[in-house]
Amino acid sequence: MKYIIAIIQPDRLDLVMQKLQEKEIHLVTVSMVMGRGRQKGISAIYRSHKEAGSLLKKVKLEIAVNEEFVKPTVDAIMTTARSSNVGDGKIFVLDLNEVIRVRTGETGSVAIG
Repeated sequence: MKYIIAIIQPDRLDLVMQKLQEKEIHLVTVSMVMGRGRQKGISAIYRSHKEAGSLLKKVKLEIAVNEEFVKPTVDAIMTTARSSNVGDGKIFVLDLNEVIRVRTGETGSVAIG
């Protein structure tokens, strides 16, 4: 089992979600977050004063999958989130030790499905 965390541009969310649905990946948690990477934020003009922004709006996807869904999940995110610009995001793939379905008490890979 793997836990996939993806940080993407907000304008790519609908495309990514559509592609994940096509790959039959349905268990997704989405959070609106702020952060910065290599682009180091942006500057903005507010009331005639230049203010340096240090954080940009991003979307965080959290997805728990069984092993056979790791590659399709990563591929779906990569193909739809990429714009070839700095700030497209990151994907982290982590080992997932245990999953428990609250309603039934099922554990492991059965609880993900």
